Amino acid sequence: MKFPLFCTAALLALAGCATPLARLEPVPPPPIEVQILAINDFHGNLEAPGISVEADAGDGTRVQVPAGGVAVLAGAAAALRAGARYSMTVSAGDMIGASPLSSALFLDEPTVQAMELVGVEYNAVGNHEFDKGADELVRMQQGGCTVHTPRQPCRLEPFDGAAFAFLAANVQTESGETLFPGWAIKDFGPVQVGLIGMTLKDTATLVTPGGVEGLTFGDEAATANALVPRLKAAGADAVVLLIHQGGRMETDSDPSCPGLTGDILPILDKLDPEIDLVVSGHTHQAYVCKLARKGGGPPLLLTSAGRYGTRISDIRLAFQPDGTLIAADADNVIVREASSAVVPLLPAFAPDAATAALVQRYVSASRTEAARVVGTLSGPVTRQPNAAGEDLAGLLIADAHLAAGRAKGAEIAFFNQGGARTGLTPGENGAITYGQIFAMQPFGNTVTVLTLTGAQLKALLEQQFASGSNTTQEPTMLFPSEGFSFAYDLSRPAGERVVEMRLNGGPVTPGRRYRIAVNSFLASGGDNFTVLKQATDRVDAGLDLEALEGLLKPGAAVPQPGRIRRLGNN
Repeated sequence: MKFPLFCTAALLALAGCATPLARLEPVPPPPIEVQILAINDFHGNLEAPGISVEADAGDGTRVQVPAGGVAVLAGAAAALRAGARYSMTVSAGDMIGASPLSSALFLDEPTVQAMELVGVEYNAVGNHEFDKGADELVRMQQGGCTVHTPRQPCRLEPFDGAAFAFLAANVQTESGETLFPGWAIKDFGPVQVGLIGMTLKDTATLVTPGGVEGLTFGDEAATANALVPRLKAAGADAVVLLIHQGGRMETDSDPSCPGLTGDILPILDKLDPEIDLVVSGHTHQAYVCKLARKGGGPPLLLTSAGRYGTRISDIRLAFQPDGTLIAADADNVIVREASSAVVPLLPAFAPDAATAALVQRYVSASRTEAARVVGTLSGPVTRQPNAAGEDLAGLLIADAHLAAGRAKGAEIAFFNQGGARTGLTPGENGAITYGQIFAMQPFGNTVTVLTLTGAQLKALLEQQFASGSNTTQEPTMLFPSEGFSFAYDLSRPAGERVVEMRLNGGPVTPGRRYRIAVNSFLASGGDNFTVLKQATDRVDAGLDLEALEGLLKPGAAVPQPGRIRRLGNN
């Protein structure tokens, strides 16, 4: 081939040039991105929980957005992971327990099935996973229809257990082994992500002690730190901690989270700096925080998706090709159904059809039972405490326990603060349904009648003011039944704060034996009321729901406050 003369001359000139052509630098490969979708505190909310999430409307105003429903959650997860080459979905505990009727009536079996459809691969167990005892929790993982509770498993269909893995690094059995595996590695090919999963160390004080007998719950930070070298040795390029403990935020607008408080903070302060991400829960708060580390270096990413499947955390980890983590970011995405009101800038998601069909199957099966009228109530009872610390819902349930226990000799009943999940609002003609009382007491406890001396009764009430983590906070109250009253003064020394106890108008005598009705959670020392473990002559008085139904069936009046009196200015 012949070149034109001007081209030949130009080539010769270039060949003789003293300065060579600039060399092209190689283009670096793009970062490897791993997506982690995370939820926490789902609590069996198969249907939308009826709450709204505050969001930015896009014009500087804040709006309330209805959110949740596991079918929409499954649709959101599928939409968010679309296009992500490397993705996994995790949960930071309380997936089950304290659930609405459509799940709890079936021992949360439908929630486990629904979470498989959401795509969950790992769940760090929370305290509510232990509500029905360790044996029942193991059934949730392994499947089967063995009976461990007063409720019947496999009522609607066989249950083959969770296809995803439960993680419980700090839960040890008497043999020294963990109840479930404590860690795992997710292999994404070019990078590996290690996971540690655990519950809070105080779980044993938050559930029925008999259900976790023989188990120990280790320190969260010490347990996690001990596993980091094992994960690194196994090839983990990043370490993620799934922990059922959390914090609280007044606002989530600042990623440095200056107002963050809560029991997660001392844990974070002690964590190995090799832990890159903490997915938290327990407090039902939503936040995404990038927290400065005391030793310097990249910030620690801390997330929580709130509660009930109303949000899902979309977390992105970016790695260099050699596996070095170079960035970690997250966004809490509101789980909003596409058919809901339009809000600018907010994504919306179509429900997943298979998950919606599962939910409908169980909701339909529970609907008849939920709508059954169990009795009447003269007015609403709320969980709002008065100045003395008593609330009407707690007093009503205490009265129900007493009524159920009278045949076993009960003279007094107590109900624990926090044991009622909702209040009761009567319908037409004062009607109360089974669905309402189930939502109020979803734990499946029984009523236990036992014997304490008057001196032990005094010691029990003193534990309201030095119980568990509440030693320097407001008391952890026991709500008494009608006919019993007590007064307390927080200005007095520990052990001397209960200044009066009266039964049917007369004083309680230290040496006399009293028959007392409590739920099975308290009877085994729950909420750190350990005096009840010293009680004698224990007998069963039936299910707590049956006790409340028995009180309401002939019609009940709203209980009158004043059974507890708070003295002094403290």
